[in-house]
Amino acid sequence: MVATAQAAAQSAAVRGRARRQREEEVLVWPDLVFIEFVAALLFTLTFTLLSILINSPLQDRANPANTPNPSKAPWYFLNPQELLMHMHPALAGVIVPTVALIALGAIPYYDRSNDGQGLYVSTRNYMKLTWIGIVVGAVGTMLLIFWDGSKHVVLWAKLTGHKVACTTEDLIADPGCADWPDWLNWARNARALQDDIPWPEAWTRIPLGSKVLRTDLLGLPAVDLDVNLPAMIVEQMIPVGLMIGLPVLLSVVLWRTGIALTRRDHMITQFSGFITVFVVLTIIGTAFRGRGMELFWFWEVKPPVS
Repeated sequence: MVATAQAAAQSAAVRGRARRQREEEVLVWPDLVFIEFVAALLFTLTFTLLSILINSPLQDRANPANTPNPSKAPWYFLNPQELLMHMHPALAGVIVPTVALIALGAIPYYDRSNDGQGLYVSTRNYMKLTWIGIVVGAVGTMLLIFWDGSKHVVLWAKLTGHKVACTTEDLIADPGCADWPDWLNWARNARALQDDIPWPEAWTRIPLGSKVLRTDLLGLPAVDLDVNLPAMIVEQMIPVGLMIGLPVLLSVVLWRTGIALTRRDHMITQFSGFITVFVVLTIIGTAFRGRGMELFWFWEVKPPVS
């Protein structure tokens, strides 16, 4: 009789647990599909109203013989297009996006803790870490873009009172228009590191094809490959070093200061910074690139001459 009562009590507990599990479940239908259907209706209605109320900024019929200046990619590709302004095309267009996607997919394998799984607010300092990632990502990205666009040269001219009307176009036409010190020419922008430093001529044509990659010894056509070391430093080594070194430095500082103690803390910071960099590159490529994709600011736009 006691065994029967225990079995009945156990089955009641099991039944209650099963009932709670069923109540906590979220099914694909109707829970998920119904929400997606309502969201699709709202988006469709919003786009329809916008298309009725706002005229699309259409231009003339496309002319293949007349490319618009600037010619920009769609907004979702403006961030890699912005990267193309600062590094080697293969690095910006292929390697960086591929590595970024792989790194995002690797986050669950790095953060293996099951505590608060699926929750962004699962750590004690999540808000502080999020804001640190946002501020560091935004400020760091803009400073690097400013430097590569020679905006510090314009700031120097304004602070020293020398030709404050010097704009980006003026810098291109006359690099000395801002009275920038000659001994700092190498710090004008990333390209100046390649052009204004007297690199040995042999470093600009390192014959790897005829000296190292001797494919002709295997009966294959010879590889015509001359490596330009200064260009490699400017277009590949410096960007890769900054993209890897700065996030690692940020994690080390947060770890040493005791702000980020777990793997999830570091992932929250890095992910927040990554999204911020993505947004900043999109905004810069959208609103701050003018003719010839040159960097400009709103105060540099001159009114049309009537």
